Amino acid sequence: MESLKEMWALVCEELRASCGDVIYSSWFKPLEIISFDGAKAEIGASEFVKRIIDQRFSDDIAQAFKKVMGFDVEIIIVDTNAVAKAQAAAAQAAANAGGSSLSIEKNTFETFVVGSSNKFAHAAAQAVAATPGAAYNPLFIYGNSGLGKTHLLCAIGNEIKSKNPKADIIFTRGEDFVSLIVDGIKEKSMKEIHKKYRNCDVLIVDDIQFIAGKESTQEEFFHTFNTLTQDGKQIVLASDRAPKDIEILDERLRNRFEWGLLADIQPPDTETRMAIIQRKADTLGLELPPDVVQFIADKIKSNIRQLEGAVKKINALVNIEGASINIAMAQNAIRDIMTDSRPVSSIVSSIISETSRTFGVPQMDIISKKKDAKTARARQVAIYIVREITDLTQKEISEFFGGRDRTTILYSVETVAKDAANDSSLKKTIEKIIKNVQEQ
Repeated sequence: MESLKEMWALVCEELRASCGDVIYSSWFKPLEIISFDGAKAEIGASEFVKRIIDQRFSDDIAQAFKKVMGFDVEIIIVDTNAVAKAQAAAAQAAANAGGSSLSIEKNTFETFVVGSSNKFAHAAAQAVAATPGAAYNPLFIYGNSGLGKTHLLCAIGNEIKSKNPKADIIFTRGEDFVSLIVDGIKEKSMKEIHKKYRNCDVLIVDDIQFIAGKESTQEEFFHTFNTLTQDGKQIVLASDRAPKDIEILDERLRNRFEWGLLADIQPPDTETRMAIIQRKADTLGLELPPDVVQFIADKIKSNIRQLEGAVKKINALVNIEGASINIAMAQNAIRDIMTDSRPVSSIVSSIISETSRTFGVPQMDIISKKKDAKTARARQVAIYIVREITDLTQKEISEFFGGRDRTTILYSVETVAKDAANDSSLKKTIEKIIKNVQEQ
């Protein structure tokens, strides 16, 4: 066998033959072979797909390898986001130790492109960085994913740190804070957590919406919030929605989040999108023709990460293939990063993830047999959205949701469609989930 790629292609053929086209397309096609040392194969997958493979299909992969290679091969499924997660864990460890986890120096006010859609949030962030604890406390920045909230949070921390290197800044995420409290309760280390979090100078929390519905975490954050604000310490929060729109959030926290200043970030206008594209091109040393800049700005309207991703893709095509920069090439670069070009399993995974976040239900519960009302509702909505924005059949959808029969899929779709027609709140929730999925 000449190459790793050739071996993996043969393994994939075996998987398709043994498991069928639907399962293969849903779960095996998104996988990628990372390494093979003659006895062990490392295979990359997203976190969500990894869980499903580990639970249901690892034996199938082992059998496929045995048929191709003629001997047993140890299968290790690797989370392809492991590096990013490791970096986040290291940053969290630094924060828990009482230091700053702001390691992304490029995320400063100087590198933030200001436009009409974000100038208020930008100005508020600068004011907080100039006089922590005195300007707006807390500062609550909200808006859809990919619009620059995290950039502003980092900019605030980096600016404060540059003026006061001794400032004790903690930068964390809502999910990490939940995990911290869970571990603290289990390990009986809450006193240490109190000491670290209630004595810092600045507490910055991204994706604060993730603490909603977690009673112990909300209780802990409530007391941390009170202690810090009473001591004149700065709190900065970011979320994908305004406090009033965060479901199952403790009312005491909702009120406190609204104490200071609420600053929303909207999708950038055409001029701002063009400026973002040009700024990214400049940082890469890439010269983009004006018509290409305009083309990208016209095609990608609501996600800064996608704008920057398109520029990165063009830069890669130039450096690797020596391609000429023109509209056709830009169109190809955009196609590669838009939602419609993602594998269907990735789209379904995003739908389940967004539904999980919105309803406060674990992703694995959504595809499990769990039947409590909250989980069942989240599952029905996820199924409905999959049916709405993909071309999957009822049978194919069932494969993503624990192999439920097609009548269950049909019932979920019809129930949610009927309820959404009579419930404007549910309709808006569904629309927001779809919007977030399409903007990823």
